[in-house]
Amino acid sequence: MVDLGKMLLVMGGMIFLLGLLLIAAGSLPFLGRLPGDLSFEVGNVKVFFPLATMLLVSLLLTLVLNLIFGGFGR
Repeated sequence: MVDLGKMLLVMGGMIFLLGLLLIAAGSLPFLGRLPGDLSFEVGNVKVFFPLATMLLVSLLLTLVLNLIFGGFGR
C-alpha cells in the first residue's frame, strides 16, 4: 500500500506540473501560430492542424523526459 501511495503522489505532482505548463502555455503568443501550423476555413467550419507546434512540444518533452529519467545512454 505504501508503494501505491507514493505512486499516486508522484502522478498527482505530474498532473499539477502539467496544469502549470498549460497555464503558462496560454501566455506564449507564438504557440499555435508557428509556420507549419495549418488552418482551413470553409464557410462556418474552421479546421486547425497545429503540426509545427505538436512537433516542437514533442521534441521538448522528449528532451526533458530523457534528462529526467536518464534514457540517453541506455
